[in-house]
Amino acid sequence: MNAARRELILEELGLQPQWVRRSVLNELAAANEAAAPAVVPAVAEPVAEAHRSAVPVADTPTPVAQESAAQPASQRRPSPAQAALMHADAPAQRSDTAAPANVEQDPELRRRAASIAQLDWEALQGSVAACTACGLCKSRNRTVFGVGNPEADWLVVGEAPGADEDRQGEPFVGQAGKLLDSMLDAVGRKRQENVFILNTLKCRPPQNRNPTPEELALCAPYLHRQVELIKPKVIFAVGRFAVQTLLGREASIASLRGRLHDYRGIPVVVSYHPAYLLRNLPDKIKAWQDLLLARDTLAGRQDS
Repeated sequence: MNAARRELILEELGLQPQWVRRSVLNELAAANEAAAPAVVPAVAEPVAEAHRSAVPVADTPTPVAQESAAQPASQRRPSPAQAALMHADAPAQRSDTAAPANVEQDPELRRRAASIAQLDWEALQGSVAACTACGLCKSRNRTVFGVGNPEADWLVVGEAPGADEDRQGEPFVGQAGKLLDSMLDAVGRKRQENVFILNTLKCRPPQNRNPTPEELALCAPYLHRQVELIKPKVIFAVGRFAVQTLLGREASIASLRGRLHDYRGIPVVVSYHPAYLLRNLPDKIKAWQDLLLARDTLAGRQDS
């Protein structure tokens, strides 16, 4: 890659000096502070991919909202928008409710996971498209199986589809997808050539809410089978739900990034979700470091 091409890519990633000028960052911070609701605390860690779109709030109170307003505060139920915001800011579920534990404890889930583990690539795609295991099938437009080269040595695992992904049936589209493509391009990867990209959850949660532990548990066998069939040499996991499902543990992205983790013998590099990076430009340099770690890890495995 020539120097001019590299500079263009790094500029797109926000790693050039003009992206982090003090005046620009101050303006962005002031704009974000002015736009943020006073009752919603600042988010220090990346949230689910689904939350990259704002939750719409009606200008006119609904009858339910008017009725609720007349009730004592202790008896009021939050509106859907308030509930979504509360859910987004709530701490992550404990790892003992993650998919592996649920599958082991529930015979039906165990049988279903064993059945999915026998599917080939084509049958797996068909099973995802026809899945009705959880309530997300009622609200989805399209399932999101994944995109790229199924024989790629580099696998990107995200969280849950958003509105654009639900319409197009492809993971990481929209602004977050463009940023991910630029990030991958910076290390010589393209989604249609030498990388495969997928989501932990195959259907979009309503109103872009976070996935529930049950939804993650029911979808996890699809993820595990995809990884088994792709056989990547490195996994680049972005966002806490992807990390929780792959690693079976719960911790902040900040505490997990910067070192290698293991998924069934495959090295895993943890990083921030592109949607988070769009809101937190200075952390792009950390994502760049994570990309380099994944690239160098893959190079080491290829040389061995």
